[in-house]
Amino acid sequence: MAGAVGTHRPVIGVTTSARGGWLLWLFNALATLRAGGRPVRLTSRRSVRPDRLDGLIIGGGDDVDARLYGGDVRLGVRIDPDRDALEYRMLAAARARDMPVFGICRGAQILNVFLGGTLHGDIYEAYADLPRQRALLPLKRIHVLPGTRLHTILGLTRVRVNSIHHQSVDRVAAPLAVAAVDRHGIVQGVDAETGTFMLGVQWHPEFLVFNRPQQRLFRAFVTAARRYGATRTERAA
Repeated sequence: MAGAVGTHRPVIGVTTSARGGWLLWLFNALATLRAGGRPVRLTSRRSVRPDRLDGLIIGGGDDVDARLYGGDVRLGVRIDPDRDALEYRMLAAARARDMPVFGICRGAQILNVFLGGTLHGDIYEAYADLPRQRALLPLKRIHVLPGTRLHTILGLTRVRVNSIHHQSVDRVAAPLAVAAVDRHGIVQGVDAETGTFMLGVQWHPEFLVFNRPQQRLFRAFVTAARRYGATRTERAA
């Protein structure tokens, strides 16, 4: 079985918006393929049964609906309730099966909300004097907490990342813990440090194509999905 684990290309569900989101999907698909996985696009209009997946990536996109975590509903903010519902269903199925989960930007936020946490609806209101820095280039410096799964994967405590978000994790839900912060104290990473792979990052590693530490995130996730897929096959046999 060890050989099968090494060669199996796990099926990875990647959530995105049904009304666009093609750029995010393409970059996540590319990163997943490079890491050895087989990406499948999931939207509120096109999905697959969770028992056919080996791992779940919750991608970036629109704001998480504030009603899901008891936050203030804001006018002019783009939300996607159908996508929220899809991701809740997929996260519930993944949690019940101990399936690996990787949340990216919005994905980290809705993972935290699904588990019972809350968000800052707007970081520029929550953090005084916060500069408006939004860029796909890795211009933001963050601190990765030693001893976390995120630190083990990246192998670094100081990392430069991109930043295009305006929401962020507020109260962290168990079994997650803070894994990275920026210099303003904004949560930049959360993970479940033991058990099944469950990790969320506030930035977009899929866009950092030539950054080896960032691509290690996808490799670590796909490796966990491959192990899960092998045990899933054993149970079905």
